[in-house]
Amino acid sequence: MLPATDSLSALVALVPAPPGAAICRGGMCRRVDREDARAIFQSGDALVAHAAFVAGRLKAPPAKPLYDVLELFAFVRPGQPAIPSALGLARALFLDLPETPEQSAAALFAVAQRLLDEVRAMPAEMRARLAPLAATLMRSGWRWGLMLQTVLGADAPHGSPIAGMEAWRVLPQWEDEAPQGTPGSQPVAPEEARARLLSLVGTPRPEQAAYSDAATFAFGPREEAGAPRIALVEAGTGTGKTLGYLAPASVWAEKNGPGLWISTYTRNLQRQIVQEIAHLYPDPAERAEKAVVRKGRENYLCLLNFEEAAKRTALAPGQRSVALGLIARWIGSNTDGDMSGAGFPAFLAASLPLGEITDRRGECIYAACPHYRICFIERAIRRARHAPIVVANHALVIAQAASDWLATDQTTDTPPERRLRYVFDEGHHLFDAADSGFAALLSGREMAELRRWIRGPEGRARTRMRGLEERLKDLIADDEEAQHALEDAVQAAGALAGEGWMARVTGISPRGPGEIFLAEIYAHVRARSDDRDAFYTLEAEAQPLGEETLRAVMELSRALKRIADPLTRLSKLLRKAMDDKSATLEPYTRARLEAAARGLDRRARLVLPAWIRMLENLETGEIAEDFTDWFEISREDGRDSDVGFERHWIDPTVPLASEILEPAHGALITSATLRDSGVEGQDWESAEVRTGALHLPQPARRASFGSPFRYEDQSRIFVVKDVARRDADALAAAMRELFLAAGGGGLGLFTAVRALKDTEARIARPLADAGIPLYAQHVDRLDTGALVDLFRAEENACLLGTDALRDGVDVPGRSLRLVVFDKVPWPKPTILHKARRARFGRSYDDLITRFRLKQAFGRLIRGPEDKGCFVVLESAMPSRLLAAFPQGAPVKRCGLAEAIGDIRQFLG
Repeated sequence: MLPATDSLSALVALVPAPPGAAICRGGMCRRVDREDARAIFQSGDALVAHAAFVAGRLKAPPAKPLYDVLELFAFVRPGQPAIPSALGLARALFLDLPETPEQSAAALFAVAQRLLDEVRAMPAEMRARLAPLAATLMRSGWRWGLMLQTVLGADAPHGSPIAGMEAWRVLPQWEDEAPQGTPGSQPVAPEEARARLLSLVGTPRPEQAAYSDAATFAFGPREEAGAPRIALVEAGTGTGKTLGYLAPASVWAEKNGPGLWISTYTRNLQRQIVQEIAHLYPDPAERAEKAVVRKGRENYLCLLNFEEAAKRTALAPGQRSVALGLIARWIGSNTDGDMSGAGFPAFLAASLPLGEITDRRGECIYAACPHYRICFIERAIRRARHAPIVVANHALVIAQAASDWLATDQTTDTPPERRLRYVFDEGHHLFDAADSGFAALLSGREMAELRRWIRGPEGRARTRMRGLEERLKDLIADDEEAQHALEDAVQAAGALAGEGWMARVTGISPRGPGEIFLAEIYAHVRARSDDRDAFYTLEAEAQPLGEETLRAVMELSRALKRIADPLTRLSKLLRKAMDDKSATLEPYTRARLEAAARGLDRRARLVLPAWIRMLENLETGEIAEDFTDWFEISREDGRDSDVGFERHWIDPTVPLASEILEPAHGALITSATLRDSGVEGQDWESAEVRTGALHLPQPARRASFGSPFRYEDQSRIFVVKDVARRDADALAAAMRELFLAAGGGGLGLFTAVRALKDTEARIARPLADAGIPLYAQHVDRLDTGALVDLFRAEENACLLGTDALRDGVDVPGRSLRLVVFDKVPWPKPTILHKARRARFGRSYDDLITRFRLKQAFGRLIRGPEDKGCFVVLESAMPSRLLAAFPQGAPVKRCGLAEAIGDIRQFLG
């Protein structure tokens, strides 16, 4: 363990500043080169903000634990959001805001001192509660431990090796409430919606009031089963869309009871909607009761996983223990358990794989869990059943469709959640969400997870997941038939890919039908792919199959049936036991039986049948009309990560319409980019195709409202004709000069990660010399949300990201005043895309590209005073794509030098 200090004065504050860093000690601040910065950083006596980010910038992994002010902030102010930088922390603590790297280094001392002073000022009772955790963290090697022990005024107590980390012991239990009953069908009149809007915003803008009127159609009574009232409403940026639909939606919820779900595609918009709901319910307590955020299980902390992880760290203290201790502080901060929320200390992912403390592997044992009554997920589910408004996301809504199917099959005691009315914000993403949600994947990873679920960990695998035998042996001790079914399932699961499968599949020693199948399709893809050594994912059409591959398909199909049959039998026997012993069964035993049967049903009746059908189609050579299949080798940074067989709907809005929209009574589908304006007279047709409205018996009600912004005055669009974009030096130079012309505030969007990395390496230093910080996705060790937060916080920073980032950035004001595409963002011609182009026509490429340009442009102008420039660095951009931009927005085709001059003048 490193010697710690009880004084900040012994430390050197360090902030990356290409090509080295700014440091501060004893009130003296200066720049140092990278080698000196590395030496200070690796000494362990550096004061930093986000050690993993700094390590990435210096290209130097930390040799020793550091004094990371983010860790101190997470300990002192658990659950409070903060941007992970000196500037962000200073802002959160209301300190003077730094403007240069040197000032940022000095600010780290002020931040640390303020936080230590806050601990010193805490009541004695609070300090006594924190002392055990501080002592545990100090024993784990936490550099702040000694300082905190001094400030807390307590000696390190002896006792439990995880003292202070047992946060689950103080969490309140949830309680069930009586069912709400079926929601009503009382309509919402436009006058009621307008009155509510008036109470929310005072005097609404005319287009916002008209938008609210149009949205009201979705909240009328359904007249025919399977024919929901669908409103497709496009609202340009700045219309006031969120409050516009919250007005009729909230009136409907008050008149009819729970059953309204507002769904978004991005987490960012989920947070924004919750903020807007504060206009509806200003009192925080009322808001928490009436508007509940719901996300998928994988977003929430699993208390049982956390407890297991905390107990394991007692045997091997270190930075992992520190991360768990700080998460324990967060658990006790009145959190809802959402690890994707703004208050979770996400920077700890550098020290602890967060998947270890969530339910990502389908291992939840539900009511059999000792923490079931304090479970964050179960609490959220129950709150959502009684809340007038639920704010969810498209992925969860689609995933719930499968849960509803199982629940309504009367093989489970868990009722489906009521969802009679939807608002799909970011409705232009429904197609993509359905594409992911209704797809099927038979891969090495998926097989290995199923094998672990059935057989438990094998070999040296470290996981708390127990196999079926371990979970069920005492429950079926008196049921010989169930024991035989369990034995059959465990034995049959040996056919699946097991631990270490990738090395065997890519070598010469695959084991069993699962791995032999994977080895065959791996060779199939390598043989038929155009570039077998590509940096990114490889794919190949599944047909025609070679003889050996066909034999492997048939063997695996038979093996999967041998797994599905005993799992199905076992599920029926467990439910029979619950029925036969209903008079004498203890509640805990019933809960365990129910949890096990639910898991068996999901795998035996959803997952395995889908895999078997896919393989049977391969056997017969049948090409399903509605699907497209392919084999794929997934790659991450040039390394093979998975091998699989994929099936997607060619038109995923078919199941979206049948499984989500048809059972509903009404749905508002809204976005700023619903329609494609590229083909005259077909703009609404594209909206109906992309949202599933085309597959419903009742036509959708359509409405469109333009943006109130003056794009002719607020924006400029440039198509640059003279940049050789295949020349990495030329592309980087163009990006650099454009960012310099704008004085920062630039977002560079790339269609390939490699081009992004090459550009970042070339322009980081010249931008830094000009006082412009540069952040980059896939380079900086920060999640996308943190990168966007940093970019937003610093008015003159620049950000590089992939094309996917275009729809996740909400940066009003001068912090985003320039968007640069490295090329026209054509869709990649994958096997799936080619199938869709064949189905929807050759114009499908243009439609997708216009949507991408339209969405990216929509990030640029977010307020009436914003000004921004949009640049595409490709001379061959067709004129027909320009329909993506608002009418009146000036477009100029010109050389780079002319564009730079115009941008400097327009934004200056």
